[in-house]
Amino acid sequence: MSSSEQGANQPAATEGWFKTTHWSVVLAAGAAPHRSDALAKLCQVYWPPIYSYTRKLGHGPEDAEDLTQEFFFRLMEKDYLKSLDRETGKFRSWLLVVLKRFLANEWDRANCQKRGGGREILSLDAQDTELG
Repeated sequence: MSSSEQGANQPAATEGWFKTTHWSVVLAAGAAPHRSDALAKLCQVYWPPIYSYTRKLGHGPEDAEDLTQEFFFRLMEKDYLKSLDRETGKFRSWLLVVLKRFLANEWDRANCQKRGGGREILSLDAQDTELG
């Protein structure tokens, strides 16, 4: 079967699916000169699949939007794209791993017990420990 016939049998890319990665854009997003244009392009291309993946995990529309927005913010803030290398693997695989770690950390943050864990706090003053 020729490659054109194989392509005809595959489902067309739809909203929410990862599209082909253009490494020139990824590398430019990690570099200084045209960084903002490249970052905007990556956010535009990868917003739908990341949002869709987050929704499939059971998050409501508003939460999924917030998580997707925060994910992109952290990706840029922490400068993760700067250290990417085309030889280390697929960008989409890397992005999915980073997204899963981000979502796990956000879940941990949202579900951790706050100081005291809902228990009554007792004061342990040194003067009360001496026997009289």
